[in-house]
Amino acid sequence: MAEKVLVTGGAGYIGSHCVLELIEAGYQPVVVDNFSNAVKGGGDVPESISRIERILDTSIEFHELDLLDRPGLEKLFKKHSFSAVMHFAGLKAVGESVEQPLRYYRVNLTASLNLLEVMQAHRVHNLVFSSSATVYGDPQHLPINEQHPVGGCTNPYGKTKYFIEEMIKDHCKAEKDWNAVLLRYFNPIGAHSSGLIGEDPQGIPNNLLPYVAQVAIGRRNCLSVFGNDYDTLDGTGVRDYIHVVDLAKGHIAALKKLKDDCGCKAYNLGTGQGYSVLQMVKAVEKASGRKVSGRGLLFSPNKLQAHEFILFSIICSRGSTVVWWLEVLPHSKKVPGWKPGSGY
Repeated sequence: MAEKVLVTGGAGYIGSHCVLELIEAGYQPVVVDNFSNAVKGGGDVPESISRIERILDTSIEFHELDLLDRPGLEKLFKKHSFSAVMHFAGLKAVGESVEQPLRYYRVNLTASLNLLEVMQAHRVHNLVFSSSATVYGDPQHLPINEQHPVGGCTNPYGKTKYFIEEMIKDHCKAEKDWNAVLLRYFNPIGAHSSGLIGEDPQGIPNNLLPYVAQVAIGRRNCLSVFGNDYDTLDGTGVRDYIHVVDLAKGHIAALKKLKDDCGCKAYNLGTGQGYSVLQMVKAVEKASGRKVSGRGLLFSPNKLQAHEFILFSIICSRGSTVVWWLEVLPHSKKVPGWKPGSGY
């Protein structure tokens, strides 16, 4: 009989792709989501889950549930015998977290604490936590590996991820039969090959690629680039981008790693290769056949050559953007069956 895996936040962008990969890997996911960043489809089921059912010709158990609802969570655990939990649920916008820090601390930390306590009460001791590379804070060296210091976070969102990691680490130390894998990554991009599920954020996108895509199709007028004087190839910020299907497969590999009684392990998931804002824009233009328009000139003349036909709104302040990418090769080899570039 297939192992049941609880997927919190499973209707969202990353969670939904992991639900699909779980089913293809032979697991039986049970999905919970509160629709904070998901669209309802027919019959009160998230549109993303309905589309996965269509892709795989299957049915998926879904419950509309907020992890702040402790009694509802208890009821779910009494109904099912889960072998493991994949935890994606939480607020995730960096800028919003700066404006609403108490909301982020209340929602993300309380929800995770409820989950851990209910798991402990029902003897579910295996967890894959969707963390973030924001736990590293400002980089002390590049590329960033898992030995890089954590905790110097620059925003409340990153701090909640760091605090949750610490909660999980401390609990695994106290309870020797617990196993957890903490997955750190920055910028998931792309979509399932069917094109039926992908990233379609509600409201103004917080990530680069969906924003660029919305400019390309005319939903938004202009892309604003924060900073044009970094020490990079074209002056714009560099990040490590990972295809969401690769990321989902990384979560499946982490789930299998739990079988090794691994204790608590942290892994970076990424390509190990940084790409600039402009490189990403050019990639979208090439793939879509559309120009990404805007207003104003991009750079001083000595940096215009490769991008002279692209117009943007350039905001010279760098804001809180940092130039960094992840080192993934040493540890990724220790997660059986996963490597970047395998999922699409």
